[in-house]
Amino acid sequence: MPLPKINTPTYELVLPSTGKKIKYRPFLVREEKILIMAMESEDMTEITNAIVQILSDCILSKDVKVESLATFDIEYLFLNVRAKSVGETVDVSITCPDDGETQVETSINIDSIKVQKTRGHKNIIKLDDELSMKLRYPSLEQFVENNFETTEGVSEVGQSLSMITSCVDMIYNAEESWEASDYSKKELDEFIEQLNTKQFKQIEKFFTTMPKLSHKIMVKNPNTGVESEVVLEGLASFFS
Repeated sequence: MPLPKINTPTYELVLPSTGKKIKYRPFLVREEKILIMAMESEDMTEITNAIVQILSDCILSKDVKVESLATFDIEYLFLNVRAKSVGETVDVSITCPDDGETQVETSINIDSIKVQKTRGHKNIIKLDDELSMKLRYPSLEQFVENNFETTEGVSEVGQSLSMITSCVDMIYNAEESWEASDYSKKELDEFIEQLNTKQFKQIEKFFTTMPKLSHKIMVKNPNTGVESEVVLEGLASFFS
């Protein structure tokens, strides 16, 4: 006689980038083992791959491709899957800002951690009177590739250019459009390199103001008695 199957509960959440509802389940023991091994390696790429693998297994909606989701969608998803799997709170260690060294342990309710959106943020960049560019959010894979897998000899400007070209969705005017998928990285790089400083700054603003996982918390330094507000941003802040 085979062993009985254990029923796994399912939950729903709304993706911050699109407002689309998706179904998911908590991660299981086998998936928790994958995550623990990745966290112990302290290798950012390995941790990223583990998160993508776990989310791919836990998302039940068929039309969701984890690798293509925006970074902040993946962070929000993982945080919620983790809450339903391990517990509704996460313990974090925060450095007190007033002396820059005292560590304070605190517990945060995961429900209170939200994706914050900047007022005026937009993905359409008007380059001049005729030409506009539509940008898409970087996927987690693109984000890691451009921020953690630094190739020796590649400058910060080169990395910034690489991030931008990977996020160009379309260039268009009133009469025609050019889909980025129809062009090589070299061709897109050459197009971006034609931009003036003002145009480039507009594109950079898209990245600096894009939605992010964020939470404000008040901490009191036990040594000085000073109370400070600390803003935690990005998934790594909640699993440091």
